[in-house]
Amino acid sequence: MAATVNTLLVEGSFDDQVIELADYFDTLKGVKEGEATLSQELQPMLEKGEKEDVMEKLVEASSVLSQAPEKEYIPAYNLLVHLIRTSPLLPSLLDTVTANLAIPLKNSQNGATLSLTILTTIFNILSPESSLRSEVFRSIVDIVDKNGLYDALKPQLKSLDRWLQEWDAGVEDTREILVNIANVAERAGDNQFYEFLLQALQRFPADEADEDEAREIAIRAIKAAITLPHHMEFSDLAVLEPVKALSATDPDLYAFFEIFAAGEFQDLEEFKEEREGWLEENGIDDAVATRKMRLLTLTALAASAQDRSLPYSRIVAGLHIPAEDVELWVIDVIRAGLVEGKLSQLTQNFLIHRVSYRTFNKEQWEEVQQRLETWKDSLRSILEVVGQARRQVENQSEKEKTAAERVLQQSGDGVLGEA
Repeated sequence: MAATVNTLLVEGSFDDQVIELADYFDTLKGVKEGEATLSQELQPMLEKGEKEDVMEKLVEASSVLSQAPEKEYIPAYNLLVHLIRTSPLLPSLLDTVTANLAIPLKNSQNGATLSLTILTTIFNILSPESSLRSEVFRSIVDIVDKNGLYDALKPQLKSLDRWLQEWDAGVEDTREILVNIANVAERAGDNQFYEFLLQALQRFPADEADEDEAREIAIRAIKAAITLPHHMEFSDLAVLEPVKALSATDPDLYAFFEIFAAGEFQDLEEFKEEREGWLEENGIDDAVATRKMRLLTLTALAASAQDRSLPYSRIVAGLHIPAEDVELWVIDVIRAGLVEGKLSQLTQNFLIHRVSYRTFNKEQWEEVQQRLETWKDSLRSILEVVGQARRQVENQSEKEKTAAERVLQQSGDGVLGEA
């Protein structure tokens, strides 16, 4: 699907190509001498100009291609695709072709890959705006999923947004495609599945936020965001209506999510004490959740630290850890990209250079404004100092220039006097 290919080069007239393919089908089927052949059935129809009936019969018989030798499989399908591509019956004919391709070539270890190759050819010869591309893409995703070929699909997904726009896919179809890809990605062990779930959630209007489909995807996305070890961003989920709707339908899960979005480690400890066994029942890894919450709490402590300095004692209290583990957790939070800074063992402080906010709301905007004002004041002070220095230099230069002129004047007067 990476390249845009819009042509198939096949020689011969339509009638000749049909008979050639029909003869090939008869050969694969093993039609014996004296038995009726597909070629014989199609010949009178061709003579009458009944092209659409011919194509229906030919496509109906094309399931026999699953018995073709591997080297002949793709050329035979290319000829079939060439014949049906301009037919008014293309949508129904294509349904049969894609259904046949879902059954891999017999006696071949590369059957699924060959099917993907043919489907990709079909995808590329269709007009970019054709809604049929969507159906072919679904077939591709299905074969990828069933045969563990996600690596062949993943590089193409960067074009998915553009394809969806070109197909003018509806909201429901778009959500379905995104969730299907999320399913395939998750089964393949690709953590990018979360991004596809997030995109699907973003396509629920407010009046559908409490529907079962939205609820299921929201639950799945929240659990993924919490259990994926390197995912530390929750504000993207917090603003979505399907997630907010969980406060009514799944209050415990929503309360758990809020802890990660804006709470601290102590909140997680209290949650677990009040709902013993809840994490295990909901498939959430306690160790992963605990570690992540400590990192997020340390990030929050760094963000709120006065003078960009965080005492070890506050880290111990906030993370519920021994004093000797402070530096290990600081190193972890730096590695996670949440905070930048350095440790001062002498003063027992974590000196903060930069910190990522878990949420960015009014308080954070006010802090940004305050820092900008401070920066502007510093610039004004620097400009004033530079201005004063420049004026001093200019004044000094003027004095030196005046003094030099006076010396020259005096020297000139002396010379004239001697004359």
